[in-house]
Amino acid sequence: MFDLTGKNAIITGSSKGIGKSIAAAMAQQGANVVISSRKADVCEATAEEINSMGFPGKAIVIPCNISDKTALEMLVEETRSQLGQIDILVCNAASNPFFGSIKDIPDDAFEKIMNNNIKANHNLCQMVIPEMMERKDGSIIIVSSIGGLNASPVIGAYNISKAADIMLVKNYALEFGQYNIRTNAIAPGLFRTDFAKALWENPEILKQSTATCPMKRIGEPDEIGGAAVFLASQAGSFVNGHTLVIDGGTVV
Repeated sequence: MFDLTGKNAIITGSSKGIGKSIAAAMAQQGANVVISSRKADVCEATAEEINSMGFPGKAIVIPCNISDKTALEMLVEETRSQLGQIDILVCNAASNPFFGSIKDIPDDAFEKIMNNNIKANHNLCQMVIPEMMERKDGSIIIVSSIGGLNASPVIGAYNISKAADIMLVKNYALEFGQYNIRTNAIAPGLFRTDFAKALWENPEILKQSTATCPMKRIGEPDEIGGAAVFLASQAGSFVNGHTLVIDGGTVV
């Protein structure tokens, strides 16, 4: 049920952290995966690591800056050129350049968050939807956050963008479910990634996070990949428009 043999997947922000976990898990199940982030050398190292594990799938590298629509188009076109059709899209890359009260966030930081965390995902969906409609098959996964379900005094704009991602998923699910395109979100809690370092390296925030989590710890990146495999595979064939929260029970 979880077999992805021969499927081709684009995973943005997949050189490390949660994106890397998703790419490795999908490759382990037989998918060919595109490792993509801004820095080519980091992508190359990740692809080499995944390919050296002897998984049935393979990893290729296509660097991309998600803030540039032309670069997104190149990512999609180059994937088709190297692998063929796009079966799975995982929008994981995101930005959060500001930490503090939402009343103090500069316009350029707010715009960057909205552009990279919402518009780029929407653009990528637009680019892959037509071929998925034609085949009547496809899986789109957007990595949101439990921040999209809660307010925050320090990452408010980021949380707004992640709430918008959840609604983006619902709208794509509603419109294109009839073509057997499943669009879902994964909403991680606090994970030990470089992206979230400002949170888990802060002793007070880490203490609060672990205290309010029933499992009394934060997540590790490798605990995300299996959920993405489920949503992309036959096992999740009737899951559409759903936000899968992976947070050790924090939101409860």
